[in-house]
Amino acid sequence: MIEIIHPTQFKTVPWKNGKGETVEMAINPGGTLENFDWRLSMASVVEDGVFSNFTGYTRNLILIEGDGINLQHNDNKIDRLKNLLDVATFDGGNKTIGNLHTNEITDFNVIARTSAFHSKVSCHKNTTNHILEKSDLCFVYSLFSDTTLTTKSTQEVTLVPSQHLVKITDLTADNVAITGEHLIIVYLRRCAI
Repeated sequence: MIEIIHPTQFKTVPWKNGKGETVEMAINPGGTLENFDWRLSMASVVEDGVFSNFTGYTRNLILIEGDGINLQHNDNKIDRLKNLLDVATFDGGNKTIGNLHTNEITDFNVIARTSAFHSKVSCHKNTTNHILEKSDLCFVYSLFSDTTLTTKSTQEVTLVPSQHLVKITDLTADNVAITGEHLIIVYLRRCAI
């Protein structure tokens, strides 16, 4: 099932550490900031500082605006995001400190409970015609341009405006193709019990 989430449906909520705000784009049904299985959001980082603690979660952070940020985890490993759509994947329980390269940035966040979902993020800068992978949940977000989804079994075509979030549930393999550029594609697969 394909659902298009309009930007007017996004919610602004405080960061878990209270030092800023995030635009919550989607969260699992019944999920709250303190207890959720998965959440997609965008946030502006305007100064250096410690990231919120999300112990038990895997975080994927994608640079979508600005000239970059370094993420230092547990005082050792550093992820350097300097180009549009660069991605860092890390343990949400790490002590992560963000250091801006020069000015503020905007990031796209995918946070998933590690014991419940495997998360995978795929970013595409150039125009691509891409078959979406099998997953329990798939999200697609285009930064700047409209995107076309084609359901192969029915040949149904869906035009998605930029900056609208597409949510696809129970995606079967090789059934949906996407055409677009500057795309963020998120796959969430339930962990085996």
